[in-house]
Amino acid sequence: MVETSVILPPDYRPSADEEYMNEMQVEYFRQKLLAWKKSLLAQSQDTLEDLRQGGLNQPDDVDRASMETDKALDLRTKDRARKLIGKINDALKRIEDGTYGYCEETGEPIGLERLEARPVATLSIEAQERHERMEKTYNED
Repeated sequence: MVETSVILPPDYRPSADEEYMNEMQVEYFRQKLLAWKKSLLAQSQDTLEDLRQGGLNQPDDVDRASMETDKALDLRTKDRARKLIGKINDALKRIEDGTYGYCEETGEPIGLERLEARPVATLSIEAQERHERMEKTYNED
């Protein structure tokens, strides 16, 4: 992993007034991604503990069905988190190789607002919309 010498002020927020994807912005998003990943891993661990503790030997069929539904939901949530952690890891790799913040389709900047809302974004809004229109067209056929 690449060590960084950039120290962010506690109140730092990327700004359009700065050079796009300068060292401060890259470090800001790296820290944001690492914190998100840490949070997801902690939630995932909590879900595993809950699954280990709860048995399905409830005497009441309604209680058992409710527990099974809850466990299925927990597992779906855990699977979403696993996929998201993969996307976070990919974003961290893009930070290391210098491609983070740029559309993988067009090479254009993704934009600070989009990255702030979705730090794992790989496409600009325009490319994402084009991608979704193509998907919708193919799904309707």
